[in-house]
Amino acid sequence: MHATQITPRDPAERVRDTLARLGTERDLWLATSHPAHGPHQVPLWFAWDGAALWMCTNAASATARNIREEPRVRLSLPDTTDVVLLRGTAQPYPAADAPLEAAEAFTAKFAWDPRTEETPHVYLRVEPTTVRAWRGVPELRGRVIMRNGVWAG
Repeated sequence: MHATQITPRDPAERVRDTLARLGTERDLWLATSHPAHGPHQVPLWFAWDGAALWMCTNAASATARNIREEPRVRLSLPDTTDVVLLRGTAQPYPAADAPLEAAEAFTAKFAWDPRTEETPHVYLRVEPTTVRAWRGVPELRGRVIMRNGVWAG
């Protein structure tokens, strides 16, 4: 890992950068937990609609089962030098019942329509309640850029 000079961003810039990444990136890590089985983490594709993240998984997956038991989740974008961590509550939607706009946006982004799969799938909607973003130690202070669903800046 190379040390680089980091100029700390103000909260408004961190929010802008985070929203840009949410609008363009494809992958995230979703962490769920089950009261009896503990934590579970998986990489998933996601689409951002401006207010919430939309993901999709097999309805019988450990992720879907965990969310039915404990809907609180943590999510992270995969870059460890430009960290974005999110927390929220997942709302599952059977693929056939997902809002049309969300399902079509997901299909357009990934050229894959979970509604047409033979096995049942669920869309997962997570509206962030807390977001943390930082680039290295100089940005640890002030890393919370959303608290209680309200963006900083």
